[in-house]
Amino acid sequence: MPTEAAGSSCPDLFGLGLDELAGRVRDGLAAVNRAAAELTRLVRMADARQLPERDGLRSMTSWLVGHAGMAPAAAARVVAHGRALAHLPAMDAAYAAGAVTGEHVTEAAKAVTPRRLGQAADAGIDVGRIDAALATVATCQPFAKLGEAVERYLAQLDPDGPEPDPAVEREFTMTTHADGSVSGRFHLDAVGGAKVKAAIEPIAATSRTAGDDRTRRQRYGDALVQLSDLALAGGELPVLRTRKPQIGAIVGLDALVDPDVGRAAGQLDVGALLSAARARWLACDSDVARIVLGPDGVLRDLGREHRVVDRHLRRAVDLRDNGCVFTGCTAPPWWCEAHHLLHWAFGGKTELENLASLCERHHAKVHHGYRIERLPDGTWRTRRPDGTQIHIPHRLPPEDPLIGHDDTSSAALIDPGSLLLAGV
Repeated sequence: MPTEAAGSSCPDLFGLGLDELAGRVRDGLAAVNRAAAELTRLVRMADARQLPERDGLRSMTSWLVGHAGMAPAAAARVVAHGRALAHLPAMDAAYAAGAVTGEHVTEAAKAVTPRRLGQAADAGIDVGRIDAALATVATCQPFAKLGEAVERYLAQLDPDGPEPDPAVEREFTMTTHADGSVSGRFHLDAVGGAKVKAAIEPIAATSRTAGDDRTRRQRYGDALVQLSDLALAGGELPVLRTRKPQIGAIVGLDALVDPDVGRAAGQLDVGALLSAARARWLACDSDVARIVLGPDGVLRDLGREHRVVDRHLRRAVDLRDNGCVFTGCTAPPWWCEAHHLLHWAFGGKTELENLASLCERHHAKVHHGYRIERLPDGTWRTRRPDGTQIHIPHRLPPEDPLIGHDDTSSAALIDPGSLLLAGV
């Protein structure tokens, strides 16, 4: 039985017969597929005409992430679909007609990677015939049959191929959510999987005590965190950007000492909000450094005697900017370099006020005509060499209350008098 709330939102749908409802569902799916196909064609054209380069970005994927707000995996998928469909006109036509889905395109794209197109050319295989066959299977057979058809083609394309490189079989992806939690998935070859199990299993087993009601998945999750703790504490991890790996957090002194302060009292350096209770827990086993910030955001002035940003100041820059400040870029702090807004050689000081986080590519862009500037409210703007500003249009009307006040990429999030909990 539909709920009253559901019924009130779409009362006309509950009057449909099941056959008509099924038809509406099919029509809706076809419309979604047609829209996705049109977007894919537009992205392919924008990629071919080097739209990202105009806005100082390296790839169409990074442009979609920074300028259209897409998730990186989804953006990469649209770009990959466009490139694959350039070699699959029959599949492209079926997609445009709404007869196949993006998942079908993902499967078919495995047959037309640059390496496999080269193999087909060497073997004298007409890729057009393969395209037509795959499109027929995609439109007339269950989805699983398309994967089988692609695998049969690949097996015939390279029957005597070399033994797969184990590293090629290894994949690990992580996604950080709005609340700071992290989820992911991985796939490992047999040897790699055995090594991970050998490290995780004893930690999961020895952590069990009487009355432990955690599930196996929960024990493995705790073991993964414990394994990371051991690696961080051991001090043998590679140095990244002159700094040893560590986590940090900002929390106001009042929140740290007041047991009544609740959620969102602090912030991790990855952007996640932190409750006061968790901040106090974090502070129990960490180095705590007092950072006094003035109203202009200046943390510390190393003066003219120091050109290189030391690790303490670099840490503050990372916490303030939380990644590359070039408009449209989503590079995290560990990909970034500290850039002097006014070059040291021209009198610029090595202090927070004169520094900005830029990834390697955009650091080079800024030294070749692009310009970044930090506004009094802490937000950043980027201008092209011709002086025009790079904008990210709002995806809702500007007057909508859900929309923020600016379209720039970063904002200062450190309050005066806060504490930095570092070196955990």
